[in-house]
Amino acid sequence: MNFAKNEKFLSKEWFTAYGLLVMGCFLFAVGDVMFVNPYRLAPGGTYGLANVFNTLWPWKISYYAFCMDIPLLLIGTWLLGPKFGLKTVLSTFLILGFVFFLESFWGYDPVIHDGLLPNAPDGELKFVPDYFLNTLMAGLIYGVAIGMIFKSGATSGGSDIIAMILNKYMKVSLGTLVLIVDSCITLTTLVAFGQFRLPIYSILLIVVESKVIDLVVDGMKIYKTVFIISDKEEEVRDAIIHDLNRGGTCFKGVGLYAGKERSMIYTTVSRSEFVKLRAGISRIDPNAFINVIDSSEIMGNGFKKLTE
Repeated sequence: MNFAKNEKFLSKEWFTAYGLLVMGCFLFAVGDVMFVNPYRLAPGGTYGLANVFNTLWPWKISYYAFCMDIPLLLIGTWLLGPKFGLKTVLSTFLILGFVFFLESFWGYDPVIHDGLLPNAPDGELKFVPDYFLNTLMAGLIYGVAIGMIFKSGATSGGSDIIAMILNKYMKVSLGTLVLIVDSCITLTTLVAFGQFRLPIYSILLIVVESKVIDLVVDGMKIYKTVFIISDKEEEVRDAIIHDLNRGGTCFKGVGLYAGKERSMIYTTVSRSEFVKLRAGISRIDPNAFINVIDSSEIMGNGFKKLTE
């Protein structure tokens, strides 16, 4: 079964997906050239490594990235099969193009700084850095950019392909391998420049980026998935249906301690609805047992449509 996201050509969904892809790739290039590279940060990925190489041996970031991304795509396709999709290939070339454009016409000057240092020695920063503010902005821009790329149905490729290849031959989860690969790239800043602050700020950038990606992909809404065990099952059911206008499912089970058959109600509500539900259950049955799980995305009747 193919779960790939295929939009009808020139449909509204098609324009939305490719619009997100192009804008996400451009923002990624902005974050890399204007915020990450001037501060010698390397938040993982082939562009993190390209930034280190660019500082040590001046050559365009896009050239270094091209020399890594294209072979990785070819090797990945050879070893893993054609599983990357048109959008991932397109995002690879779009980012390369946007990075080349920005570094050619903007250069590697930072956007955020506390003043320029025209007489700084070679190999030193040519400006007074504001590491913390720059890291927050870089994480925000990277997060929005990669979130938009993910929402379009693509990935940014790069070091993820290395992790996918290693995952095929090693008994280690893909998520763990991605973390290991990106951590090794981040630590290259310590080896190359001998400054502990650089990998620390790079890790902070990754943390901010990951949180923003979640917000872009999943949105601000956090739903509560609730499991309720109560002796007053019918009253709880009526409260959910009539007071909250929500549905749910009732399961039958046997308690481990007494071996007594019990009913468990499963339902999903918003944050505000959960406050009302909890207050209502406390009045109906103060001895009820409630298990609450945060759910970032709920799809189906009464929530987001599966087609969105």
